[in-house]
Amino acid sequence: MRIPRGIKRPAVWVPASIAALAVLVIALAAFQPWRLFIDVTVNEDLPTVAIEQPAEATESADSADPADSIQPTQAASEGATEIASAPDQAPSDEPTPEVTPKRTVTAEGTFISHAHPTAGTARIITLEDGSRVLRLVGLDTDNGPDLKVWLAAAPVIEGRDGWFVFDDDDYLSLGALKGNKGNQNYPIPDDADISDLTSVTIWCERFSVSFGAAELVST
Repeated sequence: MRIPRGIKRPAVWVPASIAALAVLVIALAAFQPWRLFIDVTVNEDLPTVAIEQPAEATESADSADPADSIQPTQAASEGATEIASAPDQAPSDEPTPEVTPKRTVTAEGTFISHAHPTAGTARIITLEDGSRVLRLVGLDTDNGPDLKVWLAAAPVIEGRDGWFVFDDDDYLSLGALKGNKGNQNYPIPDDADISDLTSVTIWCERFSVSFGAAELVST
């Protein structure tokens, strides 16, 4: 049986179709283009320090009044005798003051867009116990594959020239981006020296490109 001209034999075009399909599958797995249309919003509270109670206090906590767990910030040495000796004194209607955790913003910067439109603020926050957190405030960027949050020593450069510089010098990865939108906390290891890391980037490790970055300026 003769096959008309212009029609390839199945032995030729079937393997070619399979190869093309395999290439398409690999490309889709790498680029994951559907992520661009899926937003992940993560909103976390401001970081706080969890203060552990001594063992004695923990053991007696079950029998204590819950109101006693919140203590005024000022030591109760002044006036303690007068309060103890006046049991008939009417309780105060004023609410018990809450202890506000101490947080210090030591560096801050505003995101600029690189490979994808990016907006928001990055802050280095030092907590009362000396631990540090990178907080992203109002982050708004595109979703994508293998996105990480990096502190880096590279400068923040506008335009295409700034897309690829962050892995050229020192950097510290703080882990995977939790969401492409929202307010998020990224703990900084206690032993990390970040004195030379003056920028933060939303970094796509798969394609070695910055989605957006912010220069951190000491406050």
